[in-house]
This record gives sequence, structure tokens and C-alpha cells, in this order.
Amino acid sequence: MTQENSLTNRLVALLFDVDGTLADTEEIHRQAFNAAFREAGLDWSWDRDLYHRLLTVTGGKERIRYYLDRFCTDSLSKRTSDGFIAGLHQSKTASYTHALERGDVPLLPGVERLMLDARAQGLRLAIVTTTTPVNVTALLEHSFSQDTSGWFDVIAAGSVVSNKKPAPDIYHYALEQLGLPASQCLAIEDSANGLRSAQDAGVDALITVNRYTEDHDFSAAALVLDHLGEPGQPCHVLAGGPDPGGLVNTAFLLRLHEHCQARRARSG
Repeated sequence: MTQENSLTNRLVALLFDVDGTLADTEEIHRQAFNAAFREAGLDWSWDRDLYHRLLTVTGGKERIRYYLDRFCTDSLSKRTSDGFIAGLHQSKTASYTHALERGDVPLLPGVERLMLDARAQGLRLAIVTTTTPVNVTALLEHSFSQDTSGWFDVIAAGSVVSNKKPAPDIYHYALEQLGLPASQCLAIEDSANGLRSAQDAGVDALITVNRYTEDHDFSAAALVLDHLGEPGQPCHVLAGGPDPGGLVNTAFLLRLHEHCQARRARSG
């Protein structure tokens, strides 16, 4: 890679997914869905195995519709309106945000530490997620130890684009709002859908896994870790490279990004 290309493609921004990436939220989401179903007088119950299957569908309302179409054997799915589904999802969101307000959803190891380090080193931060904006706001307000106001140049969330992950639309939107090319960004994701979304937008991705995504195919990721690491709680490489030595920080991400750009240059 030439010096000119190195400067053009330098790392400028980190793009973070939310659910399963910033915090282990998926189990709280599952419980919130079940609470909404009970409140509506429905006998549905999504256990962990079923929810694992349903997570292949991004978006809460889309997930409910998919469940109706694929798993309900009676005529309920044909009688259920989009308005009813939206109401269920609204109830679920209320239950989920209440859990956040109670402090039930701590951040995953290394998340806040890395963001503070990245900001101190001059990197820009963005949120790129298909979860609803109110969920993002609640997590930022109640799971971080510090006020995150002004931390993120862009919060791309919910239905700002028509096609959700694994489509690349949400990444294209975030890049446009940031005014940056994909080559100056690095995504941090937790799922195969998130990886594909970033990859198809031209953004390399670091993956941290969780109980619902540890069996996904991450062969296209730049690096796969169990988490981002904390002092005294080192992260471990599950696939890819280079090795962060137990702790992901800005200096390591700059090296990882250079590694990805060099690999692209060789293959292109």
C-alpha cells in the first residue's frame, strides 16, 4: 500500500452494532417479547432455542410476523393486522426499556473502555443498528457509567432505511451521514447478519460473539473475539488475526484496519 493510499484509507470511525455487541441484550429482548405476549393474552412463549432461530430475522415486528407465518398452525397469522403486531412490539419495547432503567443490562467487557480510548485518540463513533431508537437511547442512558451525550456523530437505528440487516442499507446510510468512505471505517458486530451487512457496504468488521451467535459463520470477518477485553479479563481470539494481546484498544484497531486494507489491496 502506498503512503498516499495509507493516508486516504486511514481509520477515522468505528461503527458499533448494539444488541449483542454493546451489551448482552438478546436474552432481555426474549423475556420482553414473552411479557408482551402475556399482556396481550396470548399463550406464545419463545424459549431460548426458538429465539435462537428467530434471530435470523432482524427487526422486532418482522420477527413477530415471521413467527406467525412459520410457527402458528391456526388462522391467527391471517387475521393479525400490522397494527396488532405494532402494538405487541410497542408493549415489548416498553418492557425492554424498563429492564434497562432498572440497570439489568450491563455493558459487555471492554465496550465503554474502548469508546473512551477511541474518542481520546480522535476517532469518530457511530451506532449502526436495526433496533428501535428508543432502545438505543435507553441503553446509552442506563448502561454506561458516563454521560454519552455527544459521543456519537451518527446514530443510525430503526426504520431509517427500508431494508434491515443483512442488507447493507443501514451501513450505506451511516457512511453517507458521516461523510466517509467505507475504507476509513471499521465495524464492530456480533452476528452473521451484521457481518454481511457491513461487508456488503465495503466495511471490514471485528466480531465479538455471544450465546446466540457463537455458532454463526464468521469466516469473512477480520477478527473474531469472545469480547473486547478488560484489564484482568483478557479477550481471546476465536478466529482470524492479528491478536490484540488480551485487550482491544485504539492502537490495535489501527493495526487491524491497516491489516484489512493491505489484504484488500493484495486481493484487488
